[in-house]
Amino acid sequence: MKNFLVYVLATITGIIIASLLFFLVMTASLSIIIASGSKSVSLGDNSVLVLKAGIPVPDRTNPNPFAGLDILNMTITQTPGLNDILRNIEKAAKDKKIKGILIENGLLASGWATTEEIRNTLLKFRETSNKFVIAYSDYLLPQAGYYLSTAADKIYVNPVSTLDFKGLSGEIMFYRNALEKLGVEVQVTRHGKFKGAVEPYILDRLSNENREQIKDYVGSIWNHVAAMIAESRGMTAGKVNSLADRLTGYNADDAIESGLVDGLIYRDQLIDTLKILSGLGTDDKIAMVPMHRYTKVPDPEKVLTTKTRIAVIYASGNITMGKGNEGNIGADRFAELIRKERKDSTVKAIVLRVNSPGGNATASDIIWRELDLAAGTKPVVISMGNYAASGGYYISAPGTKIYAGPTTISGSIGVFGLLPNTGKLMEQKLGINTETVNTNENSDFPSVFRPMTSYEKQVMQAAIEKTYSDFVGKVADGRKMSPESVDNIAQGRVWSGTGALRLGLVDSTGGLTDAIKGAAALAGIEKYSIRELPVAEDPYMKIISQFGAGIRSGFLKKELGESVRFYRELKEITELSGIQARLPYLIEIN
Repeated sequence: MKNFLVYVLATITGIIIASLLFFLVMTASLSIIIASGSKSVSLGDNSVLVLKAGIPVPDRTNPNPFAGLDILNMTITQTPGLNDILRNIEKAAKDKKIKGILIENGLLASGWATTEEIRNTLLKFRETSNKFVIAYSDYLLPQAGYYLSTAADKIYVNPVSTLDFKGLSGEIMFYRNALEKLGVEVQVTRHGKFKGAVEPYILDRLSNENREQIKDYVGSIWNHVAAMIAESRGMTAGKVNSLADRLTGYNADDAIESGLVDGLIYRDQLIDTLKILSGLGTDDKIAMVPMHRYTKVPDPEKVLTTKTRIAVIYASGNITMGKGNEGNIGADRFAELIRKERKDSTVKAIVLRVNSPGGNATASDIIWRELDLAAGTKPVVISMGNYAASGGYYISAPGTKIYAGPTTISGSIGVFGLLPNTGKLMEQKLGINTETVNTNENSDFPSVFRPMTSYEKQVMQAAIEKTYSDFVGKVADGRKMSPESVDNIAQGRVWSGTGALRLGLVDSTGGLTDAIKGAAALAGIEKYSIRELPVAEDPYMKIISQFGAGIRSGFLKKELGESVRFYRELKEITELSGIQARLPYLIEIN
């Protein structure tokens, strides 16, 4: 028995030591990778900057060096954010070693507003640098990828590839019948005839009001996209729509004949084309520089010693109570952050980049308060991304000036509450019964095991009405409009950026770069540095805290592929609590 215990103790000790050694080796290896990746990069002559457009682009490059860590494969994949992509394109225009830009298209495209900002920057690159921009696709070229490609001098595709060019469509799934079969009743409280967030749970088809608003903002986005494509490709908007109606891009030869693309070539022919455009012979070597690598190339014009700063705060994801995490907007964390920048005398202006469908109404109000206080001491400029709706618009309301793209989804000024009643599911389907013992009449409110009483419904409706009234009042104050005027265009209705501009919900069309320049002008400063926030968590503490999460995430991504983002969105929705100021749904417009 003694020998057995000694053997067990030795085995446990060995496992612990081996685990510690593995962790230390892994940490040291990753530290070497990160240290080497953080060094500045020098370029050779005749380089081509490569913009990979086949993956969704976040607003900001994740400052955490472990953000792209794949625990299973022990690799780090760096995905440049919109901030670095825009800066790199501007830097490349003046870099003599960069001869041009290649847009490498893929299956997945970014949101329309993000695509719009990159496209506009590429058009400016061509205009100011006299360098080439070439777009290429090996397989299926999605519409947003094609829209980005129309900023290029030439668009080439593989001879057997397909162009997904058909106009825009929004598709919504309804769950009412399935919930009824399960024995789940969704009890709804809302304000706003256009607040369609609850419709998938209580209807089996779109209401007339919801259909109207979706048709309006999807149509507005497409009208803008079609007009820009027509301008770039030298055709009329009418012809663009005719080509979309006929699904012209599904045949590569038809895409050539119609003028949608410029040539059908293989990758080796693409490389030869890039060499010729760069002034090289076909036997010469050409350097293809990935966007994330070019980020590390110093920009001499951007090296500033001034202490005058503009704080750029990135607010992406659902708005939640508490600290939150990197994937959402935690009210406590962002309120503290905004407060700190308000009190910092070296920060002359704040730019809030909003990319959010909304979330918890109370959390939105906490953030609104700090931004309102900040706007009383220095310019607060709002830059709206793909989404800045409902709670996302709530936190934007106190902005000194608001910028949005024509394809931004905004508005949705309305609130709702959902409370499922799972009583039938528990009793009739699962055989589970619940009993409660209360000290007061409504001690068990809210309960998911019984329907609300008429009095409880009144209480919920009163809370919703109060939140909506506060929402409208704050928008009215921020936009210098009457509450009645705001109410007329609110009611939960979603607007495109173009519609929001027409109604006075935003001040100007523009992207992140425009917002930063606008903030500098309002602050009366010419030379300034940018401080991007929130700051990254300590990378080594991050890897310790997320080691298990990284393994789970790695397995999920391996099994689900890029569809893992839909799983994450569904998980976020199931965790909603409290009154919500949120978009009806994260509608996929493609």
